[in-house]
Amino acid sequence: MKTPVLNIEEFKTSDLLDKFYVNRFSAHLRANKNLISHPHSHNFYLCVLFTEGSGTHEIDFNSYTISPGKVFFLKPGQTHSWKFDHNPEGFIFFHSREFYEMHYVMHRLQIFPFYYSYQNAPVLDIAPELESFSNLFQNLYEEYGNAEPLRELKLLNNINEIYIRLTRNYTSTIDLANYSNPTYLKILGQLEHHIDTYFEQEKLPKFYANLLSITTKHLNRVVNETLNKTTNQLISERVILEAKRLIVHSADSLAGIAENLGFADYAYFSRYFKSKTGSTPLDFRKKYL
Repeated sequence: MKTPVLNIEEFKTSDLLDKFYVNRFSAHLRANKNLISHPHSHNFYLCVLFTEGSGTHEIDFNSYTISPGKVFFLKPGQTHSWKFDHNPEGFIFFHSREFYEMHYVMHRLQIFPFYYSYQNAPVLDIAPELESFSNLFQNLYEEYGNAEPLRELKLLNNINEIYIRLTRNYTSTIDLANYSNPTYLKILGQLEHHIDTYFEQEKLPKFYANLLSITTKHLNRVVNETLNKTTNQLISERVILEAKRLIVHSADSLAGIAENLGFADYAYFSRYFKSKTGSTPLDFRKKYL
């Protein structure tokens, strides 16, 4: 049994729109308590702004502090869970790739840094501009409840304004030289997609370079200049992430998990996991649970 993957239709609050959802965060929690009370993932893109409350948000085994002014972003497939110390408030919206990209043929969601790579931080602190951003999210929420002409187009414009403002804040302290290289961004996006598809069977950079019709050397250059990592690191991080998900959230035996991830035997998998995390799979399961 793997972590449950929630579908956007499970949250639908409007009969007028498919593939899009927006709500006040407290209302979202009350309405979907049974769906989101345990670690889960989604098949859609999610953005949440906290205006009140405190606690922790765990995303793919990394913990982040919840506080007023924190914005979180989730891509499809990322496992997360909430733990609140004080009652939260804010806004949450999510949508499918199709809902956004069918209207914007000239660009994709990957142009936004918080969505273009799993390596980028899924959190942003906009506390100094909380009131301004709250108004943007409020406008989106109010438009969602309307039935006016061109409602969907207005919603998309609101989403774009939010994403653009967040991108400018997100990138205000980083060097945009590599981020603005569209060729490298395209290759990186394709690489991450291929790794997601084949990492259980294929763990060598040469395989992915062949899929992308480039040399292994050039692939390493792309990964290094965009993420300051090697292709091997990117592949092994994806393998370890999936291993952690299965070790903690599935009832499979550790030997079965090793087999599912393409390792010849458990002993090799255990050595590989420990070399990357400092812990054996068994110790990680005991410690986490």
